[in-house]
Amino acid sequence: MQIPFTKAHGARNDFLLTWREHLPMQAGDPAALARAICDRHTGAGADGWILVSGAANGSPAAIELWNSDGSRSEISGNGTRCAAALLVQSGKVQSGKGWSGKAEDEVRIATGAGVKSLRLLHRHGFHYTFEMNMGRAVIEDLHAILVPGRECVILNVGNPQCAVFTGDFEFDWRTLGAELERHPLFPHRTNVSFIHVVDDHTLDVRFFERGAGETMSSGTGSTGAAAAALARGWVRSPIHVDTSAGPLELRVENDDIYLEGPAEIVAEGQFYYERGRN
Repeated sequence: MQIPFTKAHGARNDFLLTWREHLPMQAGDPAALARAICDRHTGAGADGWILVSGAANGSPAAIELWNSDGSRSEISGNGTRCAAALLVQSGKVQSGKGWSGKAEDEVRIATGAGVKSLRLLHRHGFHYTFEMNMGRAVIEDLHAILVPGRECVILNVGNPQCAVFTGDFEFDWRTLGAELERHPLFPHRTNVSFIHVVDDHTLDVRFFERGAGETMSSGTGSTGAAAAALARGWVRSPIHVDTSAGPLELRVENDDIYLEGPAEIVAEGQFYYERGRN
């Protein structure tokens, strides 16, 4: 069977997006389909697969996110921006004043972490920049003892986060990230960020995400990193987060964290899916 998709990336964190209404009823297990379509060698290749529903009857648009390993995730900041770009590009989004493409328009998307609001800042062709209200971070353990000799913060920004502070990245942080992702403290696994505090407005961060492994950037990971550093008193808003894919910008207003970043639509296609195929 054929699974239609649009490919997009938010700061090189890439996703395949499929309209839920175009998903064949016989597609079967979405976890298996996510693993197949996201495979970098035998599929279309991505960090995650997102099912998208357009806004209708006063309800916001909605997304359902599947990681590349077939697990579910509550939310992705970069993925939600990609979905917003697709919704705007396709004219399937509603705002209070109707969609006009102006900067004041708002895109509302229901996620596994609640309804999120995004504001379009810039658009040029298939390139978009959105500012997204990521909500409030919940600090669960400000001084977690997980890694000897390293400061750690456990928190939730709509999905679980483990923030590890480090002076540099000259160690095997990927292996440590894989270990922390499945630490017994996290029965449903966790996202891991490794954070170098550059100055009181700048962080350098690397990401090991639950269900995807190393990613070049992460919207929720950047949010968690900023929230953890803020809670420890090491940075102040606004915060510039350097990732392997480039910068993301965050600011705090009334305790909500706002994330500004890009989304780019890069391709459309059909994935030829055979259930049960390895």
